[in-house]
Formats: sequence, structure tokens, C-alpha cells
Amino acid sequence: MKRNSLRLLLSLGCILTILSASSIAQSFTFTAIDVPGAVFTAAEGISPGGAIAGFYTDSAGTHGFVLSNGVFSPPINYPGAISTDARGISPTGAVVGTFKNSLTDVSQWHGYVLSHGVFTEVQAPGYMGSIAQRITPTGHIYGCVHDTDFGANMRGFVRSLSGHYSVFDVPSSMHNGATPAGNTIAGLYNDMTTGVRYGYILANGTFMTFLVPGSLSTEGWDMSPQGNVVGDFTDSSGLHGFLRTADGTYTKIDFPGATATAARGINPGGDIVGWYVDSNNKTHGFLAVPTAAE
Repeated sequence: MKRNSLRLLLSLGCILTILSASSIAQSFTFTAIDVPGAVFTAAEGISPGGAIAGFYTDSAGTHGFVLSNGVFSPPINYPGAISTDARGISPTGAVVGTFKNSLTDVSQWHGYVLSHGVFTEVQAPGYMGSIAQRITPTGHIYGCVHDTDFGANMRGFVRSLSGHYSVFDVPSSMHNGATPAGNTIAGLYNDMTTGVRYGYILANGTFMTFLVPGSLSTEGWDMSPQGNVVGDFTDSSGLHGFLRTADGTYTKIDFPGATATAARGINPGGDIVGWYVDSNNKTHGFLAVPTAAE
């Protein structure tokens, strides 16, 4: 195991707040996503063609889903697991996510890839648990490995198409997205000394953390081929999504009327998916499609 060194349902239009004045404002059209019969829905990843991967909770538990051309797939359930989520989807429809054999013991959480109807576990040797977050057009899988918690033992990883794991040698890190060539990676990092959570960009071996301006914590959750990062941040007013362009300009993302918003995935066309909480404290997925800039 190689260790790398530290080197459609409701649509609403809204102009988003720009956190850096150097960019042209971007507007989005929002669509809420709710799996029929679910009490909780979250959208986590989106393919170049617009297929959305996520998960939902109903009376039978938590299941993964794919939403493509307005149609929800049958529930995605890893065989024998008590809970399954879906987090990323490739252009060919391969899905990655995490299955749980315990809801509280994270050492019993493991990544998977579902391709052509076949589940394969994604688990780097030497670690007890894993989360598979993203799969790229090349078939590389990104996520994190861990043992009994998400503390200093957690590490970001990349799994190649051949099944080789490369584990990032930075404590409490998680790889969440990358450019197609894999030379630039986005993720999240928890400073174990201060407890502050940062987004990060790992570009050609150079590791850079970032915070959304004015935020208390920031998490990077995906990266487009253009190097744009989406994620979420917390400030004094609550939880918000963000878009960070490659030039370092930030756009705040709030689903209209929501009490909390998190952005989780982005595709080459700039479509963004995530989840939001409404005034009744119910969680819904969302799709945000960019419209004309102002």
C-alpha cells in the first residue's frame, strides 16, 4: 500500500451571494428532489450526463438511489448490510457509496462500487473501515479510510481501476473529488489541534487548505474538471453550500427558504447537487442548474 507524502418537483430561481467581489454573479435554477415515500432525501453526486446519486430513508431504512431522466432506480442495498448510501456516479453509471453493518461502530462502515449490477467492496488493506465518495470517468475511486473513528487515523485514499490503493499521509483527511487526470484533488481536513475543519486542494503534490471567508468551518466535497470546488461551510447564521472557482472566488449557495443547505457534487457543466433542510426540519435533495450570468 503506497502512502503519498504531503507534497423533480419544485423549481425556484435565485441569484446567489458572491463572497468575493472579483467575479460575475452566477444565478441558478433550483429543483427539489424527494424519493417518493421518503422521510429524508439527500443528493450526493452527479454524472456528466446529469444522472444523480444519493440516498434516502423510509420506514424500511436507508437506501441508495440513482435519478436519471426523471426516473428513480430501484433501491440500492448492499447485500446483508443494515444501511446503504450512494455518493458518486460515473459517466457509465457505476455507483460508489458506503454500506453499514452497524449504525454506531464506524469500523463496520465500508465503501463499495456497483457496476453492471455487481457489488465490489472498496476497502484499503490495513484499515478497518472506509467511505467511498466519488468515482471519476477513469474509474478511480476517492474517499477515506479509518479505524474506529474519524480522527487522526482517517486518511484520504485513491483506488485505481486495477484495485491499487494510494493512501494520503495527512491525518484526518478525506479525498472527495478530483479532476479527470487526478492531478488535482479536493477534500476536507480536520486540524486535530484546533478542531477547525478546512477544505483542501491537493494539486500536483502541493497541499493547500482553505476556509470560506467568514466561516467557522469549511468542507470540500467535489471538484469539476475545471477545478471548481463545491462543499459547505458553517458561519454564525448556520450551514450553507458554496462554489469555489479555480481562481479562488466563492459563491454562497442557499436553497430558497431553507434553514440549512449543503452542496455535495458538481459535474462538468456546473450542475450542482446537495441537500437542504426546510422550515419543518425535513431534509430534501436538490439540483442547482446554472443560468445566464449577470
